Amino acid sequence: MTAPLTPHEPPFPPFPGGEADSGDAPAKRERFVRELRGGALVALLVAVGGIALGLLWLWLSPRIPMISDGQAVYLKDTEGEEAIGGDGTFVLIAAGLGILSALLVFWRRRSGGIGVVLGLAVGGVLASVIGWRIGVWLGPPTDIVAHAKQVGPKVVFDGPLELRAKSALVAWSAAAMLAHLSLTAAFGPRDQPDEQPPTAGPWGPPPPQ
Repeated sequence: MTAPLTPHEPPFPPFPGGEADSGDAPAKRERFVRELRGGALVALLVAVGGIALGLLWLWLSPRIPMISDGQAVYLKDTEGEEAIGGDGTFVLIAAGLGILSALLVFWRRRSGGIGVVLGLAVGGVLASVIGWRIGVWLGPPTDIVAHAKQVGPKVVFDGPLELRAKSALVAWSAAAMLAHLSLTAAFGPRDQPDEQPPTAGPWGPPPPQ
């Protein structure tokens, strides 16, 4: 008489995240660090472009003519639109530079990635702040009363360069991210479908498609 044979169960497949996936952790960490470095470099280079934004804003922004009667300072043209023209000029220049920065970044980093997108967003805000402060710093004096006393009464002088709508500081980032998203959708790399035939799993052949 022979002993009954003990049935052998097929081994269970490894669960996702188990030992089979543990070797991917260093690769994922290295990829994350590489994305972070690339995003920081993009943010730094875009922020340097804020110098060009400040100079262009100072050059193209309309001047606000002001005049003093010796006691108070007034707008020479109370119905003029120069006061809001400075904000509009800043937004247009920032949006144009944002699209240009997105084109350059896409040309150098066609593969894209979350780091590049974050770099464009953060760098755009930094560039806008730098351009705003440079334009104000290099523009007409911000102390209107002292400037009026210096030029004398009944003499027209330029008012300070101001950015009244602080929401204009996100124009660069918004335009850059929108342009980069459009470029990635139109010309970015495509994922190749896996055309390998399915293999039999541990529990037998796969069900028919």
